[in-house]
Amino acid sequence: MSDSSTVRESVHVPVLLHEIVSALDSKTFPFWYLDGTLGGAGHALAIAEAYEKANGKKLSIIGLDRDSNAIERAKKILEGKTDRLILECEDFRNLDAVIDKHAPEIMPPNQSPVMNAILFDLGLSSDELENSGRGFTFQKDEPLLMTMGDPAKYPFTAATIVNSWKEEDIANVIFGYGEERYARRIAKAIIFYREKKAIENTSELAEIIKSSVPGIYRRGKIHPATKTFQALRIAVNDELGALKEGLAKGYERLAPGGKMTVISFHSLEDRIVKEFFKEKGVRSKEGGGSNSIITKKPITASPQEIAENPRSRSAKLRILQKND
Repeated sequence: MSDSSTVRESVHVPVLLHEIVSALDSKTFPFWYLDGTLGGAGHALAIAEAYEKANGKKLSIIGLDRDSNAIERAKKILEGKTDRLILECEDFRNLDAVIDKHAPEIMPPNQSPVMNAILFDLGLSSDELENSGRGFTFQKDEPLLMTMGDPAKYPFTAATIVNSWKEEDIANVIFGYGEERYARRIAKAIIFYREKKAIENTSELAEIIKSSVPGIYRRGKIHPATKTFQALRIAVNDELGALKEGLAKGYERLAPGGKMTVISFHSLEDRIVKEFFKEKGVRSKEGGGSNSIITKKPITASPQEIAENPRSRSAKLRILQKND
């Protein structure tokens, strides 16, 4: 990872930007906004500008990201755009610890620090794909890491999985997190290949996968390694576990009237978000309150946005307002 002196400018295009800004309704938008996946700070900047335009004052933001480079980029992008800006290189599953750490800056004494709006954008940013050098894409020849943060802080990397895990465990990861129908064939090919030499980079792994699946699958619209790479990334970063924790902790730290917005990019994530929102709505009604699931169906990108940014085609936005 490069240090802050060599941090590149963001190339990430924020997804569903207009829909997010509209959903948070800047005319009545309260004081504290938490961005759990800061990335290129595109959403945070747009929300801050909309808030200032509507209210004549600046917004206060807490921004989290596991990539220190993203934090450095965001610091430059948001400079002068906020009232108070708190940036932490941290997983959003630990948002409660960050909020508590900065409690004196957020709320008056003897009041629990809460957020008025929270955003989780679960997509992998273009900056991580293009500039991280950690093996998120098979379109570049990079080391098999796939860690969203400092690899030294992770218990294992993608290389660990493909070079040391049992065949059955590799197949379960690829099928469970990638929903890859040829998971067992791919796992068997990985085991066979690594008996000769260690699998060291993304190109090597992509070729192993490509050679193990049927020819008709290789000629499909998506690269045959796509789902396997997704599965390895999810496993390395414990993305689904982090999402469940982040949703629960975010809800607890959301102020009455506050909104939680989540953009997911594949069915496993969306299912978790949908079920969490549904659960909170039911429990709230049983307790006498009434949370509002703003999105009965998820909001998706317009044809124009998809044409301009193809990565938005699988994005789904769900919004929950906490009223109790």
